Amino acid sequence: MHGPPAETASDTPTVTLLTEGTYPHSHGGVSVWCDQLVQGMPDVDFRVIAVTGTGREPLAWELPGHVREVESHALWGPPPPGRAPRGRDLRAFLTAYEQFLLSLLDPDQEPHFARTFYRLADHAASGSLSAALRGEAAARTLVRVWNRPHLHTAAARPTLHDALLATDLLEHALRPLAATPPAGGVTHAVSGGLATLPGLVAHHRHGTPFLLTEHGIYLRERYLSFRAESYRWPVKALMLGLFRMLAAESYRCASLVTPGNRYNRRWEEHGGTPPDRIRTVYNGVDPTAFPPAGPEPDAPTLSWAGRVDPIKGLETLIRAFALVREEIPEARLRLFGGTPRGGEGYRTACEKLAAELGAGEAVVFEGRVDDIRDAYAAGNVVMLSSISEGFPFTLIEAMSCGRATVSTDVGGVREAVGDTGLVVPPRDPEAMARAALKLLRDPARRADMGERARLRVIEQFTLRQTIDAFRGIYHDLAGTRRPESALERPRRRQEAPARDLADAERPVMALAAGGAR
Repeated sequence: MHGPPAETASDTPTVTLLTEGTYPHSHGGVSVWCDQLVQGMPDVDFRVIAVTGTGREPLAWELPGHVREVESHALWGPPPPGRAPRGRDLRAFLTAYEQFLLSLLDPDQEPHFARTFYRLADHAASGSLSAALRGEAAARTLVRVWNRPHLHTAAARPTLHDALLATDLLEHALRPLAATPPAGGVTHAVSGGLATLPGLVAHHRHGTPFLLTEHGIYLRERYLSFRAESYRWPVKALMLGLFRMLAAESYRCASLVTPGNRYNRRWEEHGGTPPDRIRTVYNGVDPTAFPPAGPEPDAPTLSWAGRVDPIKGLETLIRAFALVREEIPEARLRLFGGTPRGGEGYRTACEKLAAELGAGEAVVFEGRVDDIRDAYAAGNVVMLSSISEGFPFTLIEAMSCGRATVSTDVGGVREAVGDTGLVVPPRDPEAMARAALKLLRDPARRADMGERARLRVIEQFTLRQTIDAFRGIYHDLAGTRRPESALERPRRRQEAPARDLADAERPVMALAAGGAR
């Protein structure tokens, strides 16, 4: 792929986006964010190193010419080629591997993580890591480590079967270490965890500046998801140890960490990131692309948009809706969004729950919608029921569309909503139902909240602000000449357009409110 030639190479930063399960192979919140970033910066050369599931995923986005290359690494496809080390090389590998395992399980050994982690990266570069981890010696090494008397895993009496399972999970998780680490430019991991691996290796080998953006706190989400896994404790301890140490190494190595909200910033500071290397950059939307949604539906309707996933808390939403329906029998709940591969069981469980609560015919899983604005327009109130979020796109998109919202108090939700929506505790159906009923019964309050929500987006959370911020960061880290941006102009010049647009929206919002039923 070829894009327009730059004026001078020194003025064009090269940025390698590091993704996991998102852009450019899937749709959804973080993928939308990546696409907006790429499309908004034709003056930047982009590459993508994408961690995928099977390696058979097609591109989900039309890539512009300045995306020069996409390199994909599958976690669950066929094992990568390569031969296991033998003899003295195998013994050296097992020595390093044992120390690596101890650094994941023994707090006293954590200082050895970085040295042994990059040693494993060297094996991945030579093609021997995956083969070595699939060998019996690696599994037996793990059993010995687990059974050391001073480790808490010993009490669980781990078995060789546990070790084979854990080693298999570890082998798959470390496959991105085989990616080609960029020797120049900037690497930008758009999540923590496995996406960071090529960036950490590039920083270690070449000093490549490493930028980290966490939309949600990856480590926290792994703790939440592993609670529901059927693995025995030693397996969970190993994998959570890996994610914990990857987070610590990412915070240590990052030239800059750019959380999407203050909630994430607190986690990152607690994880060891120096405060002077953290800069909050909020997600933004284009208000012209998400105009007021217009008249509300005839039947009282709650709408929701997202991927069907346990972290989205749909059981809480369905239970809350059943309580709403006891008060408003004609109420409807419409759920918009795809079900990821492997998530079919969760969707079935949600449908079964709705039926058990007597609300099955009123709860509709609509699937993916061609225009996400239709999902927001479908409801009198837009719901967000997640148990973990960063700074959710669906929320600020719904706000931009002028809809009143009820959201769970997770991540950066309060920062996004302010006083323009109702915020309730996560996993609390009763509180969510009470909030939804307040808004469904008060059209005037819904209209006022929707108008103020859109104005809040226009004034604080525009896509232009997000793109300007990251353009400046890329140039700073790459050492290239920065063009003047809106963020560097006098503040009075930056604020005037937002005020003008906000003033222009008021009669439009009043008209939309007047058309609501």
